[in-house]
Amino acid sequence: IFMYQFGLIPTEIFHLAEFTPDYPSPLLLSPFTSMFLHGGFMHLAGNMLYLWIFGNNIEDQLGPFKFILFYLMSGLAAAFLFVIFSPTSEIPMVGASGAIAGVLGGYLVLFPRTRVLTLMFLFYFIRMIYLPAKVVLGFWFIYQLAMSLLSAGSGGGGGIAWLAHVGGFAFGWLWFRFLSKRRLKNWQSKVYTE
Repeated sequence: IFMYQFGLIPTEIFHLAEFTPDYPSPLLLSPFTSMFLHGGFMHLAGNMLYLWIFGNNIEDQLGPFKFILFYLMSGLAAAFLFVIFSPTSEIPMVGASGAIAGVLGGYLVLFPRTRVLTLMFLFYFIRMIYLPAKVVLGFWFIYQLAMSLLSAGSGGGGGIAWLAHVGGFAFGWLWFRFLSKRRLKNWQSKVYTE
């Protein structure tokens, strides 16, 4: 019941269903409240791992207040894209994955050549190797996009809102690629000249 009260339910958002006293959360708050709920411990742990690895560098560039705004806007963009393409889904969407995907999109723009320690599975061998962020995040995005296309119209494939990941990532990439271009040029000139 808790997830239905505070999770984002696309059909209610898309059809602007009126809330009854059964729902303590106003309709317009569910895109925000859903970002702070998770489907289980592993969902939360995975999101926090990605936020820990990639988020601190983005926060360093934006500052804490702007980072929070960027994070929330990424989550809203993720929710918006998911709702638009899954308007009949009655399954609550929860998790910070869309917002964190926005952080990943921004990271790809700002730090494409940064080496990321990655767990690689090659048949029976498991290795830790360093790969450029553009390889890791490019593969991650292509995988999310492919899974969203394979689960199109189902309201989330296997309980995962793949399209929300795509929407958040695209928002983060666009934000840093185009909207903050002047600030990015100033930052890059400082980094590469020192």
